[in-house]
Amino acid sequence: MKLITYNVNGIRAAVKKGFLEWLAEENPDVICLQEVKALEEQGPIEELKALGYHHIYWHSAEKKGYSGVAIISKVEPKAVQFGQGIELYDAEGRTLIAEFDDFTLVNTYFPSGSSGDERQDFKMKFLADYQVFIDELKAEKGEVVVCGDFNICHEAIDIHNPVRLKNTSGFLPEEREWVTQFLSSGFIDCFRTLHKEEADRYSWWSYRAGARGKNLGWRIDYFMATNKLEGVLKESEILSDVVHSDHCPVRVELG
Repeated sequence: MKLITYNVNGIRAAVKKGFLEWLAEENPDVICLQEVKALEEQGPIEELKALGYHHIYWHSAEKKGYSGVAIISKVEPKAVQFGQGIELYDAEGRTLIAEFDDFTLVNTYFPSGSSGDERQDFKMKFLADYQVFIDELKAEKGEVVVCGDFNICHEAIDIHNPVRLKNTSGFLPEEREWVTQFLSSGFIDCFRTLHKEEADRYSWWSYRAGARGKNLGWRIDYFMATNKLEGVLKESEILSDVVHSDHCPVRVELG
């Protein structure tokens, strides 16, 4: 099964930049989107169905034009859950869960803390609660794949200037430690598992100062899979030449 995660930074804007044409060519079985910033009825639903994606699940934020996630699949899930069951986070449209035969897929748009202390505190609370949520899901369902925009670079290799940015939200010691702890709870970082030493591989670039052209980026978009799934991990790639957003897609193949 070929899976993609992609923070599109507004699905309608991405469509105008050729998202649907790219999707038709890339042809994943499932694509998980973050920051759709639109209600389902505002999305390209008929166009997606025309491409064979007949199973579309959309979890919007209550605040218009903000956040929101979607799972778009050619394969019908056995079950779908909208949100984590915590209103504080579900009101922001942050998580969708789809259960397939061999694993449960969790698509999440993690909060950013870059706007100030209040949102950073919210982010840290989210991370703590998310670990509990995933632990419970794993205990219930078995194999789990978590994907999305984590808004955290894990290691120095994952960010363009680790020394200068060491006190910046998204690369704070406590955030990085959370990722380490998350992995130690029974997950692999799919990209890093197959590309252990590859530097300068990023999935997000600021719009400022020509950062993308200079490859001054951050690797903050991930596929994390339970340890047992390492045996069926065939590929994990960062598609940095795809430019519908300030993020780029990340792809894995399991089988």
